[in-house]
Amino acid sequence: MIPIAKPTVGEEEIAAVAAAIRTGMLATGPEVTAFEEEFADYCNVEHAVGMNTGTAALHTALRALGIGHGDEVIVPAFTFIATATAVSMCGAKPVMVDVDERSYTIDPEEVSEYLNAKTKAVIGVHLFGQPFAVDPVAEICADADVLLVEDCAQAHGAMYRGEKVGGFGAAGCFSFYPTKNMTTGEGGMVTTNDPLLAERCRRIANHGQSDKYLHTELGYNYRMTSIGAAIGRVQLRKLDAMNRRRQANAAYYTKHLDAFGLNTPLICAGCTHVFHQYVTECTDAFPTNRETLMAYLLEKGIGTAVHYPMPVHHQPFYAGDPGVVCPVSDELSGRVLSLPVHPGVTEEDCAYIVETINGAEW
Repeated sequence: MIPIAKPTVGEEEIAAVAAAIRTGMLATGPEVTAFEEEFADYCNVEHAVGMNTGTAALHTALRALGIGHGDEVIVPAFTFIATATAVSMCGAKPVMVDVDERSYTIDPEEVSEYLNAKTKAVIGVHLFGQPFAVDPVAEICADADVLLVEDCAQAHGAMYRGEKVGGFGAAGCFSFYPTKNMTTGEGGMVTTNDPLLAERCRRIANHGQSDKYLHTELGYNYRMTSIGAAIGRVQLRKLDAMNRRRQANAAYYTKHLDAFGLNTPLICAGCTHVFHQYVTECTDAFPTNRETLMAYLLEKGIGTAVHYPMPVHHQPFYAGDPGVVCPVSDELSGRVLSLPVHPGVTEEDCAYIVETINGAEW
C-alpha cells in the first residue's frame, strides 16, 4: 500500500529524543530555545516562539495581536477549520471569503469586498504548500490598516518572490503535525520580526507569566516540549531535502498524468510550492466521479484523500449564516483529490500511480 501520508523519521530523530530525555529537562529548556533560534534563522525572521500545536500558534498570535470580542478576521473558506476556530477562540468572528479557482488560496478581490470597520486582521493560508498572493493581500491590508497573519501550517520552506513564508505578515504560524513537511510529533511555531509580539506570545503560551508565578494576563499551557524540539531540530536539517523529494514527485505527476479531465496543480508565478499535498481536480470532463476513482486506486494499493470535503462555512459549527457565499470553495470541495507525494513515495511508486490512473478504463 502506498499511503497518502507518512512521517519521515528515523534513527537520527530517535537519538536526538534519547539525548533530550537524558538531560532531564523534558518540558521547556535549551533544546526548545535552540530550535526556535534555528527555525527563525531558516525563515529569515528575528523571532520564533515554539508551541505545542499549530492551532495554539494561531490562537496565541491572534491573542497577542489584540484580536478579541467584536472584531472580525477574514479567512478563506477553503482551508482546514483551525484557521477559523483560532479566531473564534479569541471571541472574534471569522469572516469566510472565497478562494481563487486555480491556486486554491485566498482571493484578494474577496478580501477587498468583505473589509469593513470591524475587520482587524486577514489570515492568508499558504495552502497545500503554495503561497497565497502575498503582495496584493498585503497591500490591501496596509491600505485598510488591518493586520496580516500568515497560516504557514502546510508551507515550511515555501517561498514567495524568493523569500520564505512566515515573515511577510505581523506573524506567521506553523504546524509540526506528523503529516506536515516537517514534524515534532505535535507542535507549532509563531514567527515574527516584532520583539514585543514575540515576548507577548511567550507570555500567553506560558500561563500569562511575565515572571515566575507572576501572571499578568490570561494565558494557556501551550509550551513546546524538549522532546518535540529535539525531533524538530533534526527535521529542520532535513527539510530542504524532503521538500525537494516532494517537488520531484509532484513534477513527475504533472509531467506524466494525462487522464482527460483531471487537472494537476498550478504553481503560481513567483512561488516555490513545497507540496504538502499534491491536489488534483476531477473536473466535469473527467469520465467518472471522484469517489469511483478513489475506490479504484484503493483497490490498486494507492492511498488518496480529500482536502477538504466540506468548506469551513458549511461545517456544522459555522453553518447557518446565509450571508456566506463561496461558490468556488463549494465546487472545489466536490472535485479535489490528493495523491501521495510525501518523501517516502519513490519514483517507482510515482510511475505506478501514473500508469494506474492513465490506464484506467471507465
